[in-house]
Amino acid sequence: MKILTVAIPCYNSAEYMGKAIKSVLTAGDDVEIIVVDDGSTDNTKEVAEKYAAEYPDIVKVVSKENGGHGSAVNEGLKHAAGAYFKVLDSDDWFDRGAFEQVMKLLHKMIEDNICLDMVISNYVYEKPSIGKKRIINYRSAMPVNELFTWSELKHFKLSQNILMHSVIYRTQMLRDCGLELPKHTFYVDNIFVYQPLPSVKLMYYLDVDLYRYFIGREDQSVNESVMIRRIDQQIKVNKLMMDSHDLTKIENDKLRHYMVKYLAMITTVSSALLVKEGTSESLKKRKKLWLYLKTSNPGMYKMVNNTMLGRPMQMRTFVGRKIIIFGYKMSQKIFGFS
Repeated sequence: MKILTVAIPCYNSAEYMGKAIKSVLTAGDDVEIIVVDDGSTDNTKEVAEKYAAEYPDIVKVVSKENGGHGSAVNEGLKHAAGAYFKVLDSDDWFDRGAFEQVMKLLHKMIEDNICLDMVISNYVYEKPSIGKKRIINYRSAMPVNELFTWSELKHFKLSQNILMHSVIYRTQMLRDCGLELPKHTFYVDNIFVYQPLPSVKLMYYLDVDLYRYFIGREDQSVNESVMIRRIDQQIKVNKLMMDSHDLTKIENDKLRHYMVKYLAMITTVSSALLVKEGTSESLKKRKKLWLYLKTSNPGMYKMVNNTMLGRPMQMRTFVGRKIIIFGYKMSQKIFGFS
């Protein structure tokens, strides 16, 4: 049995995907790499097939019509044979030493028959163009290097949201919770992390810097100008998150508090981008987004509205705009866009 499946969604990734694949190959036969060619028009498929030919027991290639990042993740999960599942974007990579420790942990959990639902590790923003990197860790938010439940969570700083880069899920749990990401939609990584959370019962925070998240390509989805152009997709993801759970019915206080804060942060990003765009149409969209939550779930709207940035995100005054831009700058730091 494979311990871990790593799905690598690829679209025209031929020039750089090799680094991602090689960083996973270091785990040997315990890992399964599923390279999902999402309708590429370059030689992505050929590059992937060379690795599959060289490592037939590790690398699988799945080719499909273009459906976007979420569709590729869905395909990877559909074909996954590993007990655990992680997504690695084709321009990112794993740190070798940290990956060894992750694999040791997962092997021990399986060997000891422990039903571990989620592993969290650190991730690193890599910005080679300016020679800088920034490590996001969770030492102050979670028990370190031990099993724990939601009730044992500590206080999360604004920078400590659990993102796709930091999470590994138990494969069957993802399937059981009915996770399916929308096609032709960017920013679905937020749904990937958010939707399964109520199904997570047992967690482990491994304090290692595993995921190296490359920032810097002009066409990158987290580039600010790109995000503004794709604002309707951001809003779509935001609404899908609002619809995925009634947070007023989440019994565990700490889980509920974390999910409310996460939803508020995503809605802050949407609101701030719409304000940055600055057109009358974009400001109408911001109003409609908050009205959507208010009418569909008044109790959840009240929860989100009562967060630090909830109420200010709806302000229309000059002072309100200043607060919104402040929230936006905080979001930039948290989610790594620029």
